[in-house]
Amino acid sequence: MTPHLPLHGLYTPLITPFDADGTIAVDALEGLAHAVLDGGATGIVALGTTGEPATLDAAERRTVIDVCARVCARRSAPLVVGAGSHDTRGSAAELAALAAWPEITAALVPVPYFSRPSDAGVLAHFTELAAGSPVPLVIYHIPYRTGQPLTAATLRALVRLPGVAGVKYATGGVDAEALALLEDLPEGRAVLAGDDLFVAPLMAVGATGGILATAQLAPERFTELVAAWRTGRVERARALGHALAGLAAAVFAEPNPTVVKGVLAAQGRIPTPDVRLPLLPAGPGAVRAAMRRLAEVAALDAPCPDAPADPTPTAPAAAPAPAPLAGTAAPDVAALRGAAGVAGKERVRA
Repeated sequence: MTPHLPLHGLYTPLITPFDADGTIAVDALEGLAHAVLDGGATGIVALGTTGEPATLDAAERRTVIDVCARVCARRSAPLVVGAGSHDTRGSAAELAALAAWPEITAALVPVPYFSRPSDAGVLAHFTELAAGSPVPLVIYHIPYRTGQPLTAATLRALVRLPGVAGVKYATGGVDAEALALLEDLPEGRAVLAGDDLFVAPLMAVGATGGILATAQLAPERFTELVAAWRTGRVERARALGHALAGLAAAVFAEPNPTVVKGVLAAQGRIPTPDVRLPLLPAGPGAVRAAMRRLAEVAALDAPCPDAPADPTPTAPAAAPAPAPLAGTAAPDVAALRGAAGVAGKERVRA
């Protein structure tokens, strides 16, 4: 991948499973990585928020990258690794260290949090990081975690930087800034949905895919959803959007990744549902609710056998799904949220 090659498709951020003694369950992590790729995911994300990187020590973070790099090398799949903080110098050092893994194709880097710099400061931060990074950057825009809202103009300036491939957009909905950004997105850059609940409406207005934690539980269905929007199969996309939005809402009913881990443990795919403090394991009711939603998703009609997992984008066949091109008209946001099967006031924090 080059900095100018658009990101597209489904990227699944993996949990970090733990054994009963608290160590990383390496075999389970490797199995999860293979499973999401078997389900059609374009690539995987290691050490995203879903992977609890803030609670892992340096050796554990290296172990996670080693496992994911090995799987991605074997499967010829892209690997995105979470890195960076609100400290520019420290973030540059983290990114430089990624050169040890040639399998890494991009780094997912958050907008600086807590210190709340100006937009000009954010731009200076990423200018310096992109100039020295051994891999392209995907800017992680999640203002309800960072406390740092950004305008579409600032986001556009950020993705124009050499060395920036795109942005993971997670503002808790499809807002005016998302529409303005997608209306005039610089050529060769991409926007990936970062809120699981809103992937369908964001793709309807031009996003090229998503980084979605819930996809660990239903990778085939999320892969099909992405493919349906990109190929203009609007009715199928809407049906999948309704079902998967319900699953996402159940998964994020408690702090991520607690419910995902609870479901995976109940399925016998990881040894324990354990998370590290300050998170606590999901309650049994939340896990049961997510499993009910997962069963509903599994009961959907089978996907079309000729639907490609990672198609070349084509113009949509029907007007309700605007093509991901500059100049897309601003949609009725409430209607788009309805297409995802959620109420306009619901918000999921990925």
